[in-house]
Amino acid sequence: MASFASDNTAPVHPKVMQALIDANSDNMSAYGNDPVTEKLQETVRMTFGAPQARLFPVFNGSACNGLALARMIRPYESILAHRQSHINNDECGLPEFFTGGRIIGLEGDHARLTVASIGDLIERTLEHAPHTSRPKVISLTQSTELGTVYSLDDLKALSAFAKSHGLYIHMDGARLANAVASLGCKPADVVAGVDILSFGGTKNGAMLAEAAIIFNPALIEDFAYIHKRTGQLPSKARYVSAQLQALLENDLWLDLGRHANAMAMALRNGLIDRAGVGLLHPVEANELFVTLPKTTADRLFAGGHRFYNWPNEGPDAYRLVTSFATTEDDVNTFLNDC
Repeated sequence: MASFASDNTAPVHPKVMQALIDANSDNMSAYGNDPVTEKLQETVRMTFGAPQARLFPVFNGSACNGLALARMIRPYESILAHRQSHINNDECGLPEFFTGGRIIGLEGDHARLTVASIGDLIERTLEHAPHTSRPKVISLTQSTELGTVYSLDDLKALSAFAKSHGLYIHMDGARLANAVASLGCKPADVVAGVDILSFGGTKNGAMLAEAAIIFNPALIEDFAYIHKRTGQLPSKARYVSAQLQALLENDLWLDLGRHANAMAMALRNGLIDRAGVGLLHPVEANELFVTLPKTTADRLFAGGHRFYNWPNEGPDAYRLVTSFATTEDDVNTFLNDC
């Protein structure tokens, strides 16, 4: 039966697994001073067109977000994020634990922040200074938690706003490959104006591999101490770096993102005209949020299909997520059983 529970449930891509095997030979320097990580540093700089960028490999996305934000704010400052963002809803207070600051959850259609909503908040909080946390970071999720994508114009507007108000931009890029593939642009275009990117590999074919990529040179200094103090400095960093190198080589990460997106669109097209099915958000990456009749959902669950009820979007709302490993047979089997 088809599994649309999450892209986290997918296996490791064969090329990533082979990269781990290839890295598993001979002795190499520890803590990121190995040739695999050094090569990855150069690959990242070329991929994003950022010659001054610095990469720090980490084990998981939540910690990557936390340590990135810890470099950007002080305990009396705040992070502006969408109410539906992963850092706000799904990380058990880890960003607050790492930073000592707070997250302010904002509204925005389809999980996207807007300059208007941020601007209103900043005016109110600064007028009330020093009695409320000072906004310092805008955190954007690309692609979003609801399967939508910020356009390049959206990103330019948010980046310009951030600069004009002395704010940093953090990007949660757990599904960045899906966003770049959806936009059909260069990776550099998506991170223009971003100070620190949480670059995701685990949801796109890696075993456990993420990285904090710092584009703002002023934030590189002292980051190594945060990397270590948060318990995210891998001793055998080559095994994390090898996975990300395999994904970035020859744009494999984008090929995998395109495939996952295409499977999501195939699901969307197969479901959209069925009786009782409603589409809650545009399908722009690899996630669908739909309403299904309870009898249909129960029948699919009973048949072994895996996906989640999503009560935040309503009592009959469900989330389906595709991955690089999703096949046309998976999609067709699910649709035939609906």
